Amino acid sequence: MYASRTCRRLPQLGPLHPSPLSAVAVHVPGPPHTGGVTAPAPLSTAMLSSDVSGARDEDSVLEWVAELLVERAPLVLTGAGMSTDSGIPDYRGPDGERRVTPMQFAEFVASSAARQRYWARSFVGWQRFTAARPNAGHHALARIQAAGAVGPVITQNVDGLHQAAGSRDVVELHGALADVVCLTCGDRTTRGDLDERMREANPDYVVDSEEIRPDGDISLEEIDVARFVPPRCLVCGCDTLKPDVVFFGESVPKDRVERCFALTEEAHALLVLGSSLAVMSGLRFVRRAAARGIPVVIITHHLQRGGERATLHLRADLSASLTALADRVAS
Repeated sequence: MYASRTCRRLPQLGPLHPSPLSAVAVHVPGPPHTGGVTAPAPLSTAMLSSDVSGARDEDSVLEWVAELLVERAPLVLTGAGMSTDSGIPDYRGPDGERRVTPMQFAEFVASSAARQRYWARSFVGWQRFTAARPNAGHHALARIQAAGAVGPVITQNVDGLHQAAGSRDVVELHGALADVVCLTCGDRTTRGDLDERMREANPDYVVDSEEIRPDGDISLEEIDVARFVPPRCLVCGCDTLKPDVVFFGESVPKDRVERCFALTEEAHALLVLGSSLAVMSGLRFVRRAAARGIPVVIITHHLQRGGERATLHLRADLSASLTALADRVAS
């Protein structure tokens, strides 16, 4: 939660200079809203432009963002781009198109064959997925939070790398691959325990693959899927075990959404990291923050939606930017 703090006027950015390292777009936020927190002071018009892409000095922008972090300890929203430096690719390429087509929720619940296919792919992909470690960006964000310069973290990722890096107050919007739930009886288990059971049931199941996906699975030939023995619930015996994550086509649990909206209502600013905001699950919090009139800062290379609601959009290397910000706020 957020401590009460008085928000003073944010500093102006320095003069404009061409920068080959990044591009920045700055937009005027909506009218301030005073419900629940001290309304942020309006941003100076001297630092605003409809589009100054490629024409703003990166150091001055990061200095401004660091000042915002210190003054307002923003709520953080992270996406798949946060984990790409850990070797976990994001869902979408530079053109915004999905690199892979993940299994849909309706497909998963429709048949045992679909669940066998999912668990065969996930069994192989899990080995590489669990080898991923927090990257410099994860560690920098944890440092920034330890310095009191950001608040809670809402993540759209299911990899647990924020917690592994030391971040606290993490809300896993889409759940966690480390947890498994039975859709029939509700029994819960850890993915680690389930992985041991699948190994015992498939002692000779070896498929070579260098692939890794954001949801931990890979692509497999049908012949490899057919010989995989899928797991069953130890309580009810059904084959309806599912990783406790939100599949495409599935709704985020209502209480989790309400918690994230409550955090957005309490926040003095919102910092978006590594999300294209292509899906509504994250975009809605950007919309709510903008409607409240609080600053919305986005650091991501590929932004598909929400740019018109951003106070500042910085297209730059995420790990490098967060490391630079951590060095500034911790000094």
